[in-house]
Amino acid sequence: MTNILVKEKSIVVPGEVLAEGMDYLPGFGTYRDNNKIITSRLGIIIVDGRALKIIPVTGSYNPKQHDTIIGKVVDVTMSGWRINTNSAYTAMLMLKDGSSEYIARGADLTSYYNLDDYVVCKIIKMTSQRLIDLTMKGPGLKKLTGGRIINVNPYKVPRIIGKQGSMVTMIKSATGCQIIVGQNGRIWLNGSPEEEALAVQTLKKIESESHHKGLTDKIKIYLEKKTGKKIEQIDNRNQEQGDSNQKFAKPSQEFKGERK
Repeated sequence: MTNILVKEKSIVVPGEVLAEGMDYLPGFGTYRDNNKIITSRLGIIIVDGRALKIIPVTGSYNPKQHDTIIGKVVDVTMSGWRINTNSAYTAMLMLKDGSSEYIARGADLTSYYNLDDYVVCKIIKMTSQRLIDLTMKGPGLKKLTGGRIINVNPYKVPRIIGKQGSMVTMIKSATGCQIIVGQNGRIWLNGSPEEEALAVQTLKKIESESHHKGLTDKIKIYLEKKTGKKIEQIDNRNQEQGDSNQKFAKPSQEFKGERK
């Protein structure tokens, strides 16, 4: 019989023995040594079915195929746009994938996406040499205008989104902000300055307390105190699924770079 030696959602360090026995399987950030499961990185231990997994508490974004990210245009070439992915690797958005509309060769590409523009895009191909191709063809993939960009630990993104989008939907409802969460740790918000400030405070609170149990209830209480309203009494205009890739704001102002 497997004996789990640590409490779920506790912080563990590399080399720490998590469990003994063969009932559980090593997941992300862990490995098996004979009948022991040992962690290979600093993080929070999660029991996912029969697998023991580590959620890293630090680290940069590691691009994966099919991820939807918020990228930043850093170069415009004859064949497309080079995109900063908030990782060690840049990516290419080629002409054929740059828009659902036909883009003719020789067109002014800066009229589509210019330097420092932010775009919600999807990784469609990644080679073993970390050459990354992106697309803007798909629901919710487009240039972002208006609003502001903040960065969070990409490993905290699942907690920010919540189960079936529950956490981010609650933040949208409470603050009135429109929010898009990229899997690379970039988040776009659009609302009044007060709404955005509360949304940022809430997102940073989730990021710093992501390892706590009952986090959703804690954030609900926090938002109720900040807004003076019961969360369930706030109108449902933002109650779409909290998938970061589906909804966009209609901008009220032009967005140039990151607003501080």
